[in-house]
Amino acid sequence: MRHGNRRLDVVLLLGVVALTLLPWYRIENGFFGLGWLPGFPPSTEAAPGLVQIFAHGRLWLAAALVLLLLAVAARGMADPMRRGAALAWIGAIGVLFLSLQGLAIGFSGWNWTVSETLFGPLSNGQPAMGAGAVLSSITFVLLFAFGLAERGAMKGDAFVVSAIALLVFLVAVFVFYPIGSMFVGSVQDFDGSFNADNFGRNIQDPSIWSLNCVIGAGRCGVAWRTLWLAIMTGLGSTLLGLAFALVATRTRFPFKKGLRLLTILPIITPPFVIGLALTLLFGRAGVVTQGLSQLFGLEPGRWLYGLTGIWIAQVLSFTPISFLVLIGVVEGVSPSMEEASTTLRADRWRTFRRVSLPLMKPGLANAFLIGFIESMADFGNPLVLGGSHGVLSTEIFFAVVGSQNDPSRAAVLAMVLLAFTLSAFLAQRVWLSGKNFATVTGKGDSGSHIALPRGLSIGVHAVVVPWILFTLVIYGMILIGGFVKTWGLDNSLTLDHYAKAFSISFENGIAWTGVAWNSFWTTMEIALVSAPLTAAVGLLTAYIIVRQKFAGKNAFEFALMMSFAIPGTVIGVSYIMAFNLPPLEMTGSALILIACFVFRNMPVGVRGGIAAMSQLDKSLDEASLTLRANSFRTIRKVILPLLRPAITAALVYSFVRAITSISAVIFLVSAEYNMATSYIVGLVENGEYGVAIAYSSMLIVVMITVIAGFQLIVGERRLRRENRVAGLATSASSRQEKIA
Repeated sequence: MRHGNRRLDVVLLLGVVALTLLPWYRIENGFFGLGWLPGFPPSTEAAPGLVQIFAHGRLWLAAALVLLLLAVAARGMADPMRRGAALAWIGAIGVLFLSLQGLAIGFSGWNWTVSETLFGPLSNGQPAMGAGAVLSSITFVLLFAFGLAERGAMKGDAFVVSAIALLVFLVAVFVFYPIGSMFVGSVQDFDGSFNADNFGRNIQDPSIWSLNCVIGAGRCGVAWRTLWLAIMTGLGSTLLGLAFALVATRTRFPFKKGLRLLTILPIITPPFVIGLALTLLFGRAGVVTQGLSQLFGLEPGRWLYGLTGIWIAQVLSFTPISFLVLIGVVEGVSPSMEEASTTLRADRWRTFRRVSLPLMKPGLANAFLIGFIESMADFGNPLVLGGSHGVLSTEIFFAVVGSQNDPSRAAVLAMVLLAFTLSAFLAQRVWLSGKNFATVTGKGDSGSHIALPRGLSIGVHAVVVPWILFTLVIYGMILIGGFVKTWGLDNSLTLDHYAKAFSISFENGIAWTGVAWNSFWTTMEIALVSAPLTAAVGLLTAYIIVRQKFAGKNAFEFALMMSFAIPGTVIGVSYIMAFNLPPLEMTGSALILIACFVFRNMPVGVRGGIAAMSQLDKSLDEASLTLRANSFRTIRKVILPLLRPAITAALVYSFVRAITSISAVIFLVSAEYNMATSYIVGLVENGEYGVAIAYSSMLIVVMITVIAGFQLIVGERRLRRENRVAGLATSASSRQEKIA
């Protein structure tokens, strides 16, 4: 009890600090810059909550003070059940109050007419929440969690209850609140007033839903173009990924290691670089186009700029991801079932068609749905190659930053895009629900996979080999393009592009004079901050999902994983609409970029953490808890050391994704915090292809260096550990069978 009281005392102390020592509202020049300290506390902006109440007339904040005093009083209650109930109610009311007052009161007073009618006009309003208000909100969340723990929730484990409460709170703020703001924005006018006509006008816009292409009277609407492109990309990447997986596992192809190397390319490549390389090859001034024009006198065409070019770029980008999904599925097909088929006199083609392929169906559906969602979310390739054939992601971008300046249209388009991707995500959940696709049971499965039918083997080689060569040419163009003066006009070699981007002066000390250094260092700093946060959130969430049982666990996991199905473009638009005004104003700051990366990449960290945590026997946790260690100490002393390779992998993945992200970042960058991918897009729009390719090449080199370092430090150790675990699991299973 004393230990529990110490933790409660710490939380109450945080509440006191939030009200008396920290600026309650947002500091324009930044809280962490500490520029507010000289004027503390009389300044209106920098004044803490207590001063805001008594000196600046913001009397509504007195409710937070009263609730905190009630929590201090509740601490002294002798009955744990009554104390728990009091703390839970105080925490819940505190979070609800801070949320409602932040939404209801804006710069000039009430935001809601009903509030003004009920309580009368306010003499002054309030800016966005600052450090004090945020810390106060977290305090009330923790009070709510401690109250539930006092009443026996999760066996009284305050750490677990607090972790669940904080995760739910953060997901509500950074996932559901922005999406809700986007829905609200679709029925708002430019001045923020309610106007449902905008929603009706935009949702019925023929440019979105037109089917003129079906009757030959014109082009289809942007929604159908995007859907058709996503279906074709899903099919193309899945079939190519299956061909790659079959070649890698069922043939004697001599360059199998090279195939596996291709799987890291979409991770280390900025998303629009493929489209840029295709432009250098097949654009009007491209190498292939100019060569054909000189040889055969053909007029250079614009066939690349449209859905065809986008489709080629997307299939190039997403086929390696399908290969990653399918290679494990192809390897996991039971050899004994294939041998049983051949024993029953089925030939190799019939065995593949009737036995092997049906066992791969779940993996094929998974690969298709991933390709579908990735195509829907892709922004870089359509921006470079779309031309006049825009897709939903680019139309959303131009509705926000273009001459249209129509936030309502952007919100409606984002809702359509979200509906498509969530439908695919839900279809995946329905497909996988209630089915067991385990391929490793611990029992021996002797035999070897049968060879592919001769015709199929020739077919997959005929597809894979040219595609590998084409991919190598594409990446060769990315590297070469940075050393050419003006592509298609002056192909002489030069280092000017690299010098312009990354020049360094040593005249008066080191000076980073290159134009790309500012965005490069900003990108590295934000990636280095967001990566450990993403890994920490993913690991904590995985621990709760794998090790804990509580009501609503499935809904909790689904809510966390749903952000994977939300395209980056939708996240960018929703963050702009949610965090551009009070109560949480973060646009133009590093915080909004960090929050975007953490909650955008969190689902991958969660799945990786669940996979790694599932390999650890629960008896390890139970032994630690039996020795009177709490959950936090168990995680720190027992689980974390055993998960070190998985943690490192999550850190590297989060770091790489933060550097190469574009679809959400393009909406959130500012002059002070400009990310590398956004800067490169600006170079492409200005026609500076050489500098853009030079910058992209530098990013690729950085990513290869990070991944190579990861493989050297962790890779072999992780593989040996997994082999030992697999061997122990197999031997244990064998012993159990003998006993049975």
